[in-house]
Parts: sequence; structure tokens; C-alpha cells
Amino acid sequence: MNPDGVAGVILAGGLARRMGGGDKALRPLGGITLLDRLIARAAPQVSALWLNANGDPSRFARWGLPVVPDDVPGAPGPLAGILAALDLAAATRPEIGLVASFPCDAPFIPRDLVARLAAARRDQGGAIAVAASGGRVHPVAALWPVALRHDLRQALVEEGLRKVERWAGRHGFAVAEFAADPVDPFLNGNTPEDLVEAERLLAQHPELG
Repeated sequence: MNPDGVAGVILAGGLARRMGGGDKALRPLGGITLLDRLIARAAPQVSALWLNANGDPSRFARWGLPVVPDDVPGAPGPLAGILAALDLAAATRPEIGLVASFPCDAPFIPRDLVARLAAARRDQGGAIAVAASGGRVHPVAALWPVALRHDLRQALVEEGLRKVERWAGRHGFAVAEFAADPVDPFLNGNTPEDLVEAERLLAQHPELG
């Protein structure tokens, strides 16, 4: 997949309830923020990188990423951030046909995620491609066609749909499998305890830095 046809969005628009609130993306891991780690891994894989976040965008100013807020009210979850990115691509970057989504709390996301998602989509024939590891699908780490944005808006606004995997399943999705050993690349920092575990893994596997 030529990255010229793919944009990326780091999804940081959630309420982080299990983390005690605030911005998960700004939590430290190994001396830098989760957002720093996501940018370092995601930016080389795409032609443009955006940040989906709500509230005052100035708190992210030092990273220099365009901040794209949800425009569906009620904090409906990751699908709203994906929709915001698809709409932005359609409005400003007509050459982009696909948007890759990266969860902000997955600091070890694969450096070849987009290439392998694109290959799975091509080889398996799904409209969407999602990552999987350790017997689990990770539908927020995925590749989305810009052309599906109108369908997604209808599902969110008119149907109240919230589950990412359920909406992806309507259109058929390919699956890109990643090894979970020795470290699951989709380990999530949902809780303070998760970040403690991530610190431990980072100390054991410095190549993850």
C-alpha cells in the first residue's frame, strides 16, 4: 500500500474513566507520553496524521498535529473519532481513500500495522481491515475506507450504534494477525495498573522504545 493514499488518526477522544479521567494520551511511559510513542510509530506509516480529541485543542499544541474533535454529541466512543477523520479526509485530502486508526493507549502498536492491514484487506477482500493478536480482534486498530463515512454517520446518529466491531462486521472485514509473544503489540493502557505492566515490559524489552 502506498502511504500517499492513507491518512492516520490517533484516537484520543475517550473519557478515560478506568484511568480516572483526563487525557490518557498524555500519561507518561518510559519518560515520554503515550502520545509521543504513538506518533513515533504511526507517522512513518501514513501520509498525514491527525489527532482525534475533544475539548481545548491547545493542550496538544506542542505536537503540531491537526486536532479533529467528534461532531457527534454524547461521547459515543471510537466510531465518532473514526467518522471525524473520514470526514476530514473527504473534505481536505481527496487523494486519500483510506484512514488508519490508532488507539492512543496502545504504546507498542506495530510499526508495520498499516502495511499489513492493507495486505489483509487486499488478500481477503474485506472493505475494512482490523488487527488481531492472541486470539482477540482489535477493531480500533484498523483501516477504514473514506467512502463509508455516510453509512457510519447514519449508524451513529440515526441508529445509536456504538460498537466498532459490530459496524465493521456489516461491511465485512479482513483480519491481520500479529504475534502476541513475547509482547502483545496491542497491549492497552486502560488503567494505572496497565501502565505499570507496560513499564515492566518496556524495561524487559528496550527494543519497544
